[in-house]
Parts: sequence; C-alpha cells; structure tokens
Amino acid sequence: MRWEDQGVLLSVRRHGEGSAIIDVLTAEHGRHAGVVRGGASRKLAPILQPGAQLAMSWTARLESHIGTASVEPLKSRAADLMQDRMTLSALNSVCALLAFALPEREPQEEVYAATISLLDMIGANPAWALAYLKWEVLLLEATGFGLDLTRCAVTGSTDDLIYVSPKTGRAVSGAGAGDWADRLLPLGPALRDGNTADPGEILAGLRVTGHFLETHLAPSLGNRPLPDARIRFLSALERRV
Repeated sequence: MRWEDQGVLLSVRRHGEGSAIIDVLTAEHGRHAGVVRGGASRKLAPILQPGAQLAMSWTARLESHIGTASVEPLKSRAADLMQDRMTLSALNSVCALLAFALPEREPQEEVYAATISLLDMIGANPAWALAYLKWEVLLLEATGFGLDLTRCAVTGSTDDLIYVSPKTGRAVSGAGAGDWADRLLPLGPALRDGNTADPGEILAGLRVTGHFLETHLAPSLGNRPLPDARIRFLSALERRV
C-alpha cells in the first residue's frame, strides 16, 4: 500500500540505531504513524520537530502495518516560536492534545484545517490565544464531547447565559441556575461569544474546556492524564495574565 499526503508532525521518537517513528496528523488519512529511515540523523532530526508541516509518503505491505514514511519539509514552526515561552508551549500543547485525543487512521478534515489555521496564527496574530480556545472547543466536539452553549438547559432561554453544567456541557442562565449556581462552571465571554482577546477571560475559558478534557474525554481513553504540555501552556498564560 502507498499514499501521499500533507500533515503536521505531532511527535517523534527514536527507533533503533538511526531511525525515528513519527506521529503525523494528515489532511486525508487522519493521525498516522510511520518509520522514517535516518530520522535521527543530523540531516533529518532538525526537520522532525513538533508542528512542522510535512509532505509525507507512506508505504507498507499491509494497511495494518506501521509502515515506512519518507518526508519533505514544507514549513517549520518550532524554530520561529522558541524565543517566546508561551507561543512555544501553545504549539506543543496543540500537538500533544491531538496525539492524546484523536484515534489513529480516522480522517479529521475539520480538525486538521482548524489546526493548520491555528498553528499559522500562533505568534503572528494577536488573536491567536482566542483561536486556541476555539480550537479546544472544536476538539471536544470532534471527539464526541461537544459543548452546547446556545441556550439554557433549564429554561431554554438564550439570554443571561453565565454558567456551564460540568456534567452535560450545556449552558445555564442565571435564572435557571437557582441553588445550583455554586456547582456550575463560569461561562465567560471568551467561551460564550468568542469575541474577546482578554487573556484572563481566555484563561477562564480554557479552565472550562480543560474540565471536559479531563473529566469526560480522558476517562473515555482509559483515564490517561492530560498531556503535560497543556499544563505548561496554561501556566505560561497565567504568568502573562
């Protein structure tokens, strides 16, 4: 079997003497692994950095095999972001969450397109942190744990939506919360309307998405802990706030 595609490198680990196993989110073939011969060499190692855009050719005798990958660099991202701890940690968080959350070999066209857009924004567009929050919301939806923030789960109203149910991911209005308000998550403007670049509001939104990543998505994946890369990103954002 053989195919060619473009993809974003999520992770790389050494394999044998001088090879490497890469994990790539591709446009048409989903998240896919492959062995790169010479991937640990001085020539290829600088290319195989998380976030790199690659042209990838994958071959295997059977579809179930890990296969062999040959790659050509299209765009490097990590090197451009290394001078800023927060932007580099954001890139690493994106790559780690994709590897954590997505099943292998299932097409994820919408997630892939949103990921490319986000990675190209990080460090280059002032609104990139808000785009990151929206990306996490999309990732939850793609994995079956989407939030419904359009109307109150109790009253059906679209007004005064200020909470999120930690169990259902549905919005709750101030009137609908009643005595349960202290048990609900805050629904701030960054998450509700997606039109504020205030770092504090974005951080509050990420704490909400983090709750669903940790208490809903992670248990479905065998209760694996969320990637350390996401924790480091939130810590970097907290320092900025």
